[in-house]
Amino acid sequence: MPTDKTMISVRGLDKTFTLHTQGGTVIPVFSGLSLAVEAGECVALAGSSGAGKSSLICSLYGNYRPQRGSVAIRHEDEMVDITLATPRQVLDIRKKTMGYVSQFLRVVPRVPALDVVAEPLVTLTGDLKGARDRAAFLLKRLNIPSALWSLPPATFSGGEQQRVNIARGFSVEYPVLLLDEPTASLDAENRRVVVGLINEAKARGTAVVGIFHDEEVRDLVADRLFEMRSFKEAA
Repeated sequence: MPTDKTMISVRGLDKTFTLHTQGGTVIPVFSGLSLAVEAGECVALAGSSGAGKSSLICSLYGNYRPQRGSVAIRHEDEMVDITLATPRQVLDIRKKTMGYVSQFLRVVPRVPALDVVAEPLVTLTGDLKGARDRAAFLLKRLNIPSALWSLPPATFSGGEQQRVNIARGFSVEYPVLLLDEPTASLDAENRRVVVGLINEAKARGTAVVGIFHDEEVRDLVADRLFEMRSFKEAA
């Protein structure tokens, strides 16, 4: 049962994909998956490619609807099942409670990097100057040269885009944070910066669920591993 510190509570989750162009073939992803994550804890999802790690992240964020089970997120002191939430509730959870750093940066073209990073905090607080100050702090910390801040990230290298993506994900101090290979395109120096950001988030009580293929990064941030293989086999 969830405690006062539980930020994520997943119970009995089943997920499959139906390939309608392949005669309705059903691809099982995971079955009977249950997971609880507490405030200040980082859980690293473990398992080989195809084990369902990214699918679980997408299910937690509400991008994928499971066939069975619940995904409860602590939002404004209540556990809200995101599988049953209205679109408006899901958007409110994403605005105030749950951040997500994906592998790829997807933003509106021609928007400067500074405003790409600031946008979630502007949406939450309405404070443009404060959000831009926070964005500048994060971009500087992640070693994005200030000469690039006024340029759209689509013109940046892969590693620079990933750092902008990370800065955007950390612009709001979310109570829940989902990370899908956040350091995949980064050099050693910037991996250390991301490790610092994750551990600082944990210290202020953020519950983190992440996929970390870099074992060194995983060992520095994860409090425990959650093995996906058994749920894949059950599916």
